[in-house]
Amino acid sequence: MTGPLEGIKVVDFTRVLAGPHFTKMLSDMGAQVIKIEHPETGDLARLGKPISGNFSHYFVQQNIGKKCISLDLNMPEGREIVKKLCKDADIIAENFRPGTLAAFDLDYENIKLFNKKVVYVSISGYGQEGPLRGRAAFAPTIHAECGTAYTKFKHVRTDLKDYNNMQSDFSHADVYTGLEAAVSCLAALYNSEKSGKGQHIDVSLAATMIAVNERAHAELAGIDDRDGEPFALSAPDSPYIKLSTGEIVVIAASPILGIVFTRYARMMRRLDLLENPIYKTAKLRRKNYKKLMKEVNDWASTFRSVEDLEAQVGEVGLAVGKLRSMKDFAEGEWGKHWHVIRDIDDGKGGTIKIPGLPWKFSDTKCTPGIHMATRGMDNKNILKDLGYSKAEIENFYKRDIIAEGKF
Repeated sequence: MTGPLEGIKVVDFTRVLAGPHFTKMLSDMGAQVIKIEHPETGDLARLGKPISGNFSHYFVQQNIGKKCISLDLNMPEGREIVKKLCKDADIIAENFRPGTLAAFDLDYENIKLFNKKVVYVSISGYGQEGPLRGRAAFAPTIHAECGTAYTKFKHVRTDLKDYNNMQSDFSHADVYTGLEAAVSCLAALYNSEKSGKGQHIDVSLAATMIAVNERAHAELAGIDDRDGEPFALSAPDSPYIKLSTGEIVVIAASPILGIVFTRYARMMRRLDLLENPIYKTAKLRRKNYKKLMKEVNDWASTFRSVEDLEAQVGEVGLAVGKLRSMKDFAEGEWGKHWHVIRDIDDGKGGTIKIPGLPWKFSDTKCTPGIHMATRGMDNKNILKDLGYSKAEIENFYKRDIIAEGKF
């Protein structure tokens, strides 16, 4: 395992998604990540379906390359083991409810007493302080609370009283927060190298989802775009159209937006549309949207291929994307070129497919680890590296201070 973070040690208390996604990024860039799990249940993500061989595919995607130790923090010896791990850690990550690790003297205030350079990252729903500090939070609840779901439903014109047709989607809050944690952590790590002093980073799912919402400027001002020019350069309003081949494509930008409507007219060789009174304003284009899109679809149906359409659309600086599954795209020419799929051994002779790396460094060779551990599989090696004897390790097992298991 090599990369720009080679030599960096991470002690990882995180579980499920936001935290593990963050620490997995560090691992992919060469950091040594030691994942700490409960001696009986482990990370709940280990139970995520599908499961093949020894592992949940969901768990593998977020934890590949990490070493795993399973121990009981309720036991003094368990806490002592963790403190030894933390003594020379560069980064510590956790995503428990605020205050959880303080009960074990493993919060930042205690760790910094013997590791002043450590960067300690805490991920939670609403932050380590404040009125919602102790509230449980998961991606769907965060999406509902901070306006993400509201904005989506309003955008797709879901009746905001019709809860039967409201449905949560992907865990954006978790993944985005993992990314924000990685960026802030690496900034603090750089500062620590210069100043010799670490710090505590408080990362909130709710704050993240407001920060990454490209329409936040309008939502915070209470401005609505459903009757006029669309916001966010109209990308969220981009139309899907069907070609004569049966293929479905999207053109990136909506003809409702004035500057884009002009481009549509040019690429369609239909400048007469610009003079048509029913399309003169964004409000009129919304009112007559079905008629406008019939014009677009009739034009698109004359193309024999996506490539031919893309060439003409490209003349006006717009882009085309074909609707397809992730599997189809990843297994195609570009996916093979980028090595976008990683095949991981499931421990029983099978293969688990996970995404490859989204970045390429020009100088630093980035070779992510392929180590995949069942719960507690690395107990003995980690404890041996900390200086514990074989007899001491066996005693830890006998007293259930450490444990191993599939899940």
